[in-house]
Amino acid sequence: MPTTDALSDVAYDVAVIGGGIVGLATAWRLLESRPGLKLLLLEKEAELAAHQTGHNSGVIHSGIYYKPGSLRATNCRAGKQQLEDFCITHGIPFDRCGKVIVATSEAEVSGLHKIFERGKANGVECELISAKRLRELEPQVAGVAAVHVPETGIVDYRLVSKRLAELITEMGGTIQLETEFQSATAKGNQQELSTSRGTCHSRLIVTCGGLQSDRVALRCGFEPETKIVPFRGEYYKLRPRAEHLCRNLIYPVPDPNFPFLGVHLTRMIEGGVECGPNAVLAFAREGYHFGSFNAADLWETLRYPGFRKLGRKHFTAGMGELYRSLSKRAFVKALQRLVPDLRADDLLPAPAGVRAQAVTPDGNLADDFIIETTDRAVHVLNAPSPAATSSLNIGETISLRVLEKLPR
Repeated sequence: MPTTDALSDVAYDVAVIGGGIVGLATAWRLLESRPGLKLLLLEKEAELAAHQTGHNSGVIHSGIYYKPGSLRATNCRAGKQQLEDFCITHGIPFDRCGKVIVATSEAEVSGLHKIFERGKANGVECELISAKRLRELEPQVAGVAAVHVPETGIVDYRLVSKRLAELITEMGGTIQLETEFQSATAKGNQQELSTSRGTCHSRLIVTCGGLQSDRVALRCGFEPETKIVPFRGEYYKLRPRAEHLCRNLIYPVPDPNFPFLGVHLTRMIEGGVECGPNAVLAFAREGYHFGSFNAADLWETLRYPGFRKLGRKHFTAGMGELYRSLSKRAFVKALQRLVPDLRADDLLPAPAGVRAQAVTPDGNLADDFIIETTDRAVHVLNAPSPAATSSLNIGETISLRVLEKLPR
């Protein structure tokens, strides 16, 4: 099982930095592909899946939104099946509950059709449905048309991560908690890893740093073209008396001029219904509360030219997100476009999440996974949603790159 002992100066074959679901899936795939591999996984927190994975809404995505042929689309489709197979094999509860993407006005119907066509191109099981059929699936929803995606599901990614960690240790891997990676220095055919709990050596490094991914890559001597900008996603949950308002998953048609999906309603595998998120700039990379503040993190974001350009492009929409953050009434109004009978006193505060979003120097959100390979490392630099759904396939992809560099 994971340890917090002082780090032993062992010569490892591979060191994986980051104990979220992508790092865990990568470590498991490596050990599965090459039994006996000497593998170390480093996590700076006291528990695994402490950040994006542990604050995930739990959706098993279908891949309907993503550009056909993109890494997000291909990894999501393959990863979804692998994840479901993994859950069946290891007795982890999941539910193919389905979701509806709802056009609330005629103006949104053309966008809905584009999503449907993209879904079909990606091989997603989906159907354009009428308002009548929508009301049969979700009686409380107001919409003129919808896309029904019956294969979308829900799961607890913390349970998936826990099982991956168990498998890693059973297969001989070492998981080291409360150990922050500080730097890597080449020493012949090895790399010396300095950490908060000592030094060790590894032939290759895989970085899966999530909210710290660009910084971790820099500590390995690789400078990414993009920079992570943290966006906090704030949620409410329905009181038990109001849970009948949402049977499964209810999503809006995304605004094509805004890079986030918009607030939606999600039934959770452990029970209850989550509502959200909005998307506001976080004043700390791990800032899960409105008052969370880290001066160094915020200054790094504000002085980045890519963020300033992004802010100018989406200023109006960004102010709307901030208003919903400050005003529960505004948040409720956004939800009422989908579920008119929902009321403010139906909502209770729920834990927030923070999204690690890579932003390009020209002010665009990197809209695909970014995985860079060097002579001595593989760096996961952008892994937005559906990274959790795709994690087992991403891990397999990374393991193939690593093993090419590790001759037997």
